[in-house]
Amino acid sequence: MRYPISRNPPLRPAGTRAPLGPHAAAIALSASARADFPRASGSFVLAALLFAASAAATHAAGAPPFAELLQLSLSDAPALLEQAANVRAADASARQARAWPNPSAGATFENIGAPQNAGASQRQETYSVTQPVEIGGKRAARIEVGERSLATAQARDRQARITFSAELALAYATAEAMQERKVLAGEEFARANEDLRAVRALVQAGREAQLRVEQATANAAAANATHQAATADAIEALERLSALVGAKESYTGIDRRFLASAVAYRPLASQEPKEAPAVVTATAERDALAAQIRVEEKKSIPDIGLTAGTRTFGWTKGNALVVGVSMSIPLFDRNNAGIDAARHRAAAADARLEAARLDAAAARRSAVARLAASDQRLGAAAQGESAAAEAYRLARIGYDAGRTPLLELLATRRALIEARLLAVDVRLARVRAIAALSMAEGHIAFGDLK
Repeated sequence: MRYPISRNPPLRPAGTRAPLGPHAAAIALSASARADFPRASGSFVLAALLFAASAAATHAAGAPPFAELLQLSLSDAPALLEQAANVRAADASARQARAWPNPSAGATFENIGAPQNAGASQRQETYSVTQPVEIGGKRAARIEVGERSLATAQARDRQARITFSAELALAYATAEAMQERKVLAGEEFARANEDLRAVRALVQAGREAQLRVEQATANAAAANATHQAATADAIEALERLSALVGAKESYTGIDRRFLASAVAYRPLASQEPKEAPAVVTATAERDALAAQIRVEEKKSIPDIGLTAGTRTFGWTKGNALVVGVSMSIPLFDRNNAGIDAARHRAAAADARLEAARLDAAAARRSAVARLAASDQRLGAAAQGESAAAEAYRLARIGYDAGRTPLLELLATRRALIEARLLAVDVRLARVRAIAALSMAEGHIAFGDLK
């Protein structure tokens, strides 16, 4: 929800509905054009800005609700399209691994130009077909590698989808948080300008020293700088969100309150932890490399070729059948180095798997701890915000009555702003903790959020 800076009106010159203290009669400037014009022109400018902002928001390309954006992005996001293409490529490679080797055709022409025998040609023509035969389980080993590689691609695709959902949740929440910070900074800037105009009226009436004008001016300048920075941060967050989901046009705002829903979201209520996606992927990679060892070991098995054909004799034009067997001899190359390389790669994969398991366990414990801490921080932030709002209310009453100095009023208002910004940060931290826990447990972050 949008948090206003105060439930009380800002400082105003005497003669308005909010008196400035016991000396109000001495500073009644409502009939002065010099005092009325800044107030009237400022109100007109503020109203014009609000109208322009509302008109722009009407035509802005706002981001859809998170649940809808998540479902659309899981099928259309550029980062996931790459993984989907990799899965299709691995599936094609697995199907290709089942193909039988192609036969080869040969033609041999012998005794060309040889002397004739009793007037008959000595020429012979042989046409043959040779079919390679894989023995020793070569084809089975190749098929296993293809299937393991497909499983690895599928595991990477699943990991990418889970990681993407966590990144999307964090990007969406960050964009909304930056938008709220921008609203808070804008409200603070508007009230700082109101205070500056009121202090100038007080100084002109002789109630305040010129120092107060300088203090109010510095406060307004700081509020303006904060507002400009918050505006830039909000634009950057929306651009990142737009790029992440591959939106054709950049989003200009978020109308739904995803942060408020995330506060009440309980990811452990209906979901059982699964194995971490990083562990699943590392296991699939290890299995694929282990299967590759068997492929390398079988390369030293001789290659067999069965040949069949016909031979034509030139002097009789008669034909005869030709059969043959060929076999490679693994005399110089028994692929020992290739086998060693495959084994070392498999050992490295085992080490990566063990590291992934340790990291996943640590990540889950850390995410659970951060989620529990965010629950505690939510209550503390709510109490701090309520106390800061009450302190500012009392300081405003005291200042209007002439008992509280301007510096104390500004300090209490800064404390209120910081408390409300902290509340935004705490809700964002809860989204970050849930996203990390979803990645550690193998779930789509906020996948069941309505």
